[in-house]
Amino acid sequence: MDGSQGPGRELPRRLVQLYAGLVLYGASAGLMVRADLGLSPWDVFHQGVATHLGLSIGAVSIAVGALVLLAWWPLRERPGLGTVSNVILVGLSLDALLALVPEQHATASRVALLCAGILLNGLATGLYIAARFGAGPRDGLMTGLHRVTGRSVRLVRTLIELTVLACGFALGGGLGVGTLAYAVAIGPLAQASLRYFTPPPRATGPTEGAILRP
Repeated sequence: MDGSQGPGRELPRRLVQLYAGLVLYGASAGLMVRADLGLSPWDVFHQGVATHLGLSIGAVSIAVGALVLLAWWPLRERPGLGTVSNVILVGLSLDALLALVPEQHATASRVALLCAGILLNGLATGLYIAARFGAGPRDGLMTGLHRVTGRSVRLVRTLIELTVLACGFALGGGLGVGTLAYAVAIGPLAQASLRYFTPPPRATGPTEGAILRP
């Protein structure tokens, strides 16, 4: 993105980017639910819990996000505006999408929804992370455990996602080909989106004496 905006315009742009990203992230999860071909690991867990509690998957996502956020306390992670907003908005937009888009039965439409959901998820991930208002609750859990245990981020993330995936599957969550497709595609998509939406460093004038970090 163009990094030529002045400091006075940066905060509104970042706020719009944050909330657009979070709403689109929840919507992308809703598209994958409607595709019914497999969900991301955390949403497999959310759906499994929702099935047993009789709640919407969005409501469970909010509740789980809040509980994960409580786990930050002993890990000494610090939430930001984006962290709290993530807990609330992703679940609300997920349920809103499910209310707007009916269940699909044709294979072609389900595959199309799956592909759209994964692509949109990658786009939304770059949007809200590049806004720089704090990690989501699940990402903060990952970084906190990485710091406390000394294990690599890759190992910690893998163990967390395998754990929630196994629990979600045991509870009846939607594990399928879409789960594998998500696992393969989300990394490259999120990385490309993050590169696009993160402004380049802005050269400062002589009075500022340095290059500001985005």
